[in-house]
Amino acid sequence: MSNPSARTLTRNLTKYYGYYTGGFISFVILLAIAEQLGLPNVWIGYIFMAATFGLYTLIGILSRTGDIAEYYVAGRRVPAIFNGMATAADWMSAASFIGLAGILYLSGFDGLAFVMGWSGGYVLVALLLAPYLRRFGQFTIPDFLGARYGGNFARGIGVVAAVLASFTYLVAQVYGIGLVSSRFLGIDFTTGVFVGLAGILVCSLLGGMKAITWTQVAQYVILIIAYLVPVVMLSQRITEVPIPQLMYGQVLQEVSEREREIFQDPGQLEAQALFRQKAEAIAARIAALPDSLEAARREAEQRLARLQADAADPLALAEAERALQELPRTADEAREKWRKALEQARAQAKPPAPHAQPFPGENQQERDTARLNFLALALCLMVGTASLPHILMRYYTTPSVREARDSVFWSLFFILLLYLTAPSLAVLAKFEVYNRIIGVAIADLPSWVTAWGKVGLLKIEDINGDGILQLAELTLNPDIIVLATPEIAGLPYVVSGLVAAGGLASALSTGDALLLTITSGLSHDVYYRMLDPDASTTRRMFISKVLLLVVAVIAAYVASLKPATILYMVAWAFSIAGSAFFPALVLGIFWKRANRAGAVAGMLVGLGLCLFYLIGVKFYGMTPWFGIKDISAGVFGIPAGFLTIIVVSLLTRAPDARMQELVDKVRCPPLR
Repeated sequence: MSNPSARTLTRNLTKYYGYYTGGFISFVILLAIAEQLGLPNVWIGYIFMAATFGLYTLIGILSRTGDIAEYYVAGRRVPAIFNGMATAADWMSAASFIGLAGILYLSGFDGLAFVMGWSGGYVLVALLLAPYLRRFGQFTIPDFLGARYGGNFARGIGVVAAVLASFTYLVAQVYGIGLVSSRFLGIDFTTGVFVGLAGILVCSLLGGMKAITWTQVAQYVILIIAYLVPVVMLSQRITEVPIPQLMYGQVLQEVSEREREIFQDPGQLEAQALFRQKAEAIAARIAALPDSLEAARREAEQRLARLQADAADPLALAEAERALQELPRTADEAREKWRKALEQARAQAKPPAPHAQPFPGENQQERDTARLNFLALALCLMVGTASLPHILMRYYTTPSVREARDSVFWSLFFILLLYLTAPSLAVLAKFEVYNRIIGVAIADLPSWVTAWGKVGLLKIEDINGDGILQLAELTLNPDIIVLATPEIAGLPYVVSGLVAAGGLASALSTGDALLLTITSGLSHDVYYRMLDPDASTTRRMFISKVLLLVVAVIAAYVASLKPATILYMVAWAFSIAGSAFFPALVLGIFWKRANRAGAVAGMLVGLGLCLFYLIGVKFYGMTPWFGIKDISAGVFGIPAGFLTIIVVSLLTRAPDARMQELVDKVRCPPLR
């Protein structure tokens, strides 16, 4: 960085964000003191939320802009280290902050596919994409596709794919915001979704990428402190060493010993057998539809009539009325509802897998399928990382090609601070759950169990009626592990508020970038590039902001329906992005012979095959190919995209000399 003004900017930013970090730490310490002096927990939650939302709003106001380059690419003036922090915040969405430790808690070794895939993807970004896209310039990924392959056809498909992948990802972030808001503000989930949406809109509407960038740097500071503090405190309390990464092995060994006791407990074995019987009964009901639904309705009506005739207890009457109301109305609705219940009962009936066991299964075929899914997921996440439009756009914001490459290094460094901690958090949380609530009388369970049960993310079913909680009787949504860890461990409530602020920061930072990606594709690539090339800057930004509001409201509505867990929705987005973009981007940079017909065909085939498999397996009960789960649908779309581009390009006319010169220019970026 030889430019004196660039060095001055970096120095000033370092000073400002240093003051900000110190101020935030002081703020947390003051709240901790206030808690000890009697400040109610509910006020701590409100203060954390108000302070963080207020901070992001202030940055958005100070960064407001009417300049088109500032709005879309932050004026291309973001130094590498700060672009790395912003990219890390952009990247460590609700999936990484909230979902990663949760999936590691539930899946153990197999959850490491997420860590390996997401981290390895940045190697592909550094080697294959970031410097070349920065050399190309412009604002969006569809811009590159339109220029490289000529015309608007490839650009249009790129916009569709970018909107589809980004919207799926955005729904997961809004879902995470609703989750945090509903738990820590004491409001219902749907209201929490729309309250959190306001935080996303402030930065995106006022300052575009400029406001988003500087807000994301501030959000990274909050989320990394929020993630590390409870893990360090938990490690200190359990092991007396405040370095969880070093104590991971010791705690894992203790968890493994506890697992052997729990898994062989007579109550646990009895519960598993009863859940197996329950699964068989549900399967029989599904097979007997629609008669079984009518029989269930008659039985519920007769039970309610008996209770009414006997003037039964009001609570029993209310329960009978609710049971009748919750019965499915049609056979198709019953089939879907009972199918989910069947899957849940079967999962609870299976012997739990040890945390450290790789590729678990009851026979060799199941173990082979688990191994295949691990590799497929890691591949999809790695390629998807290198294809996500909102991540690749960040490398348009650096001053030079060299800084684009350097910022990839800083991105990975800041991301690894969290990723190397997540496995430790999962094991420490499992240690606490196994020792504090498993085997405990249900009547004596701590208050956090009830609190998260009200949100709908924790369920206890005493199927054997012994009044003791067995592991099989506990259903935990992985999305609560990080947010509930301070309560599980009995840490001060200010730590819970800090974690909630971190969860919001992670979801808001990514949500801002995703909204800008979607609206940039629609306003810049569709409206400006394809419909009205003479549109003024003011009109383009107005269109972008209107679209931003519309997309945000739609995403909030979809998120309020709770379509899936955060990590699953994010994994779908990675498969979609990888299938649609990666073959066209890589071959567009490194193979001159790739042409428009090949790219269009490759993107359509890759994206189409990925969506066909994902939707078929997830929503229509299609038999998985080779046992591959729907979250790894990209494992079919990505190679299909490569093969289609190569074959179609070789069978059609080669790109002209001008296009091949563009490839040479993009592929050979200068050092600076």
